[in-house]
Amino acid sequence: MKSAVETLEPTRAKLTVEVPFEDLKPSLDAAYQRIAKQVNVPGFRKGKVPPPVIDRQFGRGVVLDEAINAALPALYAQAMQDNDLVPLAQPDIDITKLEDNETLEFTAEVDVRPTITLPTYLGLSAEVDDITVADADVEEQLQSLRERFATLADVERAAQDGDFVTIDVKATQNGEPVEGGELSGYSYQVGKGELLPGADEALAGMSAGETKTFTSQLLGGDLAGQDVDVEVTVSSVKEQELEDLDDDFAQTASEFDTLDELTADTRTRLERGKRLEQAAAARDAVLEKLIEDTEVPLPEKVVSAELESRRGEMEQQLGWAGMTLDQYLDNEKQTIDEFEADLEKRVRDSLAAQFILDEIAKKEQIGVEQEELSEHLWTRAQQSGQDPNEFVKHMMEHNHIPELVSEVVRGKALAQVVNSATVTDASGRPVELENLNPDGSIAEPGDGPEVAEVTDEVTDEVTDDADDAAEAEKD
Repeated sequence: MKSAVETLEPTRAKLTVEVPFEDLKPSLDAAYQRIAKQVNVPGFRKGKVPPPVIDRQFGRGVVLDEAINAALPALYAQAMQDNDLVPLAQPDIDITKLEDNETLEFTAEVDVRPTITLPTYLGLSAEVDDITVADADVEEQLQSLRERFATLADVERAAQDGDFVTIDVKATQNGEPVEGGELSGYSYQVGKGELLPGADEALAGMSAGETKTFTSQLLGGDLAGQDVDVEVTVSSVKEQELEDLDDDFAQTASEFDTLDELTADTRTRLERGKRLEQAAAARDAVLEKLIEDTEVPLPEKVVSAELESRRGEMEQQLGWAGMTLDQYLDNEKQTIDEFEADLEKRVRDSLAAQFILDEIAKKEQIGVEQEELSEHLWTRAQQSGQDPNEFVKHMMEHNHIPELVSEVVRGKALAQVVNSATVTDASGRPVELENLNPDGSIAEPGDGPEVAEVTDEVTDEVTDDADDAAEAEKD
């Protein structure tokens, strides 16, 4: 088989492939066997029809078409491999010559992984914001703690912001009940903004036993965004009774004896969280610098497909949250054009990062150990709320193990780049990156996953797939 490649664009190539007819003999033999099993010819048992009879009865062209269609995927893949091309999408294949006992010729146009010239990627510099924990932040945390330990007491007055009311809710449209629009005995804190639009305003000022009707818009379902009539009845009003913020409260709500100790610990925990956020910001800043320094041509078809996929995912997630895209944009104070521009930038940066990190991993000969893959599987399972073994089986059944291997490889490449970088805060102080995991993620010290939760049986199955995927990464 001979093949030649023509670069149409930095991310699109055209293969021209010539296949000697003798190379097609195995496919032709297999085609005859398949057809023989499918047809009924008088005088011959099913599956035992000789090739000459098939040619006379159905035509040699039928067999050629069957053989070529079966052989094309492997021929195309071999041509791609011979020319060191990595496809990013399905090819457009055109058979240009197909004659019996003659050379088969076809072309394939396909989006391919771009060739990247890496800049200096070790020893980069980046800057992130300072860590600041204000007194107001500490006070907010302590107030939340007080609210968690608060008691509720009935009051003989109208509801105010912060009060808890027990309510019955019924939504109708044109006098007809709305499916899923009814609540009974629901406890709600006035002013939280977690019910339908206008609910907090309606509840403020209502007393136990009162009923009020207001107009609102549903956030989800078939009637999302449409006006409905909402009848709300208050059966009780309770106010929070908060404990004084003193040493007694510290002893009740924590392991500390004094309020000063509780306050100091609260500040320390906030600072720890800020340091983790700063480490993540440092990692992202280094990656952004790497993307800025690298010219990465992107295939527009791949960009468009990823944009469409992410839009769909976001609209689905908003639907689960009972929101429309318009409502989300309104909450974010963002126009649709701003949203689209931001989404496109994130997609382009994400694709560029993948190509860059893959190239670095190839240059640095970064591989994946079984333990690293197991840790990554455990983490992904935990993030999705699934049992680790069930998650692994699902990934294997849907052939996603190579994708997970790629994630680990890219994470390790990023970690190598970040660990070599000099990152300072706005005040010029060096940023510590001790919480950067080997796979590029950020975690609390000692928060490593319990890999043993993935059973040996499943791990052994993954090992084979991981080894195959790792070899593919190196290639």
